[in-house]
Amino acid sequence: MMRVPLEYFLTVAGVLFTIGSIGFLLRRNLLVLLISIEVMLNAVNLTLVAFNRMHQADHTGQLFAFFIIVVAAAEAAIGLAIVLAFFRVRRTVRSDDADLLRN
Repeated sequence: MMRVPLEYFLTVAGVLFTIGSIGFLLRRNLLVLLISIEVMLNAVNLTLVAFNRMHQADHTGQLFAFFIIVVAAAEAAIGLAIVLAFFRVRRTVRSDDADLLRN
């Protein structure tokens, strides 16, 4: 069976992280911002698991990826709760209107 080189995994992870960071920086919708953060976290997970393939006796990369998935799930739950609360107050999910809550 043919093994996929590490560079391919890192290239895909880099593209995913770039897409996530561009989405986070350019979009104004809070839901798209949360999705962009999730894409960036998945890129980091792919990198950790890819490097873990080089050292198969040690499962540290997979363990870190598992904890990142747990943190991402908690971030998604709390982030969606904040977005829903914000939508109830302002009737919008645009991040530009979030600074109006300070007053």
